[in-house]
Amino acid sequence: MLNRLFAIASKEVRQLRRDRLTFGMIIGVPLLQILLFGFAIDLDVRNVNAAVSDHANTSLSRQVIAATEASQIVKITQSAAGPEELEALLDAGEIDVGIYIPHDFERRLIDDNRPAGQLLINGSDPTVEGIVRRLGSMPPPGQRQPPNLFESRTYYNPEGRSPVNIVPALIGVILHLTMVLFTAIAIVRERERGNLELLITTPVKSAELMLGKIVPYVLIGLIQVTLILWVSQYLFDVPVRGRVIDLYLASVIFILATLALGLFVSTLAKTQFQATQLTIFTFLPSILLSGFMFPFDGMPRLAQWIGEVIPLTHYIRLSRGILLRGADLSQLHSAIWPLLAFFGVFLVLATLRFNKQLD
Repeated sequence: MLNRLFAIASKEVRQLRRDRLTFGMIIGVPLLQILLFGFAIDLDVRNVNAAVSDHANTSLSRQVIAATEASQIVKITQSAAGPEELEALLDAGEIDVGIYIPHDFERRLIDDNRPAGQLLINGSDPTVEGIVRRLGSMPPPGQRQPPNLFESRTYYNPEGRSPVNIVPALIGVILHLTMVLFTAIAIVRERERGNLELLITTPVKSAELMLGKIVPYVLIGLIQVTLILWVSQYLFDVPVRGRVIDLYLASVIFILATLALGLFVSTLAKTQFQATQLTIFTFLPSILLSGFMFPFDGMPRLAQWIGEVIPLTHYIRLSRGILLRGADLSQLHSAIWPLLAFFGVFLVLATLRFNKQLD
């Protein structure tokens, strides 16, 4: 019996050695997980993008701004004329924190009954909100006992309800998993059933075949978006402050990007099982580095660069911007062009690899 067991085990090891993709996953998945969790994931949020509006413009107000930035909780990237411009920057997603210092700032510091300034906080990211509130307890330079330095005003989710923050990002997570998986299996299924040879003999070109595989899943993705929106509104009371048509347009662009990734995966896999494995392999960094589970600003710079080339990162910015902040696509253009570029690059790569396989 031991000989038979040894023979079967040896056969399985030889098959794993021949299957380079599966063998690579055995090594790649644990390495990716330990690197992401150990290096890239940092719950200590720092350098949150902020803008300041200093109406006092005194030596003390400038010292307070300098001390605020020295805390490394926020990174002041812009200046604004007033609270209205700070709100506009929040709506556009350019900042997460607005710091407003009124003209009577020094007189307010003497009065313990009212705050000296105001923090305008993007409440669509609960981690940022919790960290930034620490700024309100910072003492002004030269004072030990802090007065009410900053009053916090939370936008977009003042109640701090978790579904309001999670559901807009969850739309992208669900679309990424289903769209990549569906199209990753599409070409492989044709090959396993022997239909690929029949398609080769037809006048259909490779690019036409790729686009033809994508079109039905775009409609399926939009149906999923509609279903998620309906459930989120009626069960979780998630607000829709922007235009629904903008969300659908953003979703179409994101769906195209993920479908192109799925087609590229399908040209790498030889079986449907391998296609599923590769889909999970792409899903892991998307979940961890997109800002869905962990704060994007808390990641090291290298991890943020990697996150910027992940489609889910940009769709989360789009969905939260439209649903929670009421932004339109013109305000969110910086999150649209990366998705279009991703779609074009991976569609070309998938077509080239498919042509190579035919040759």
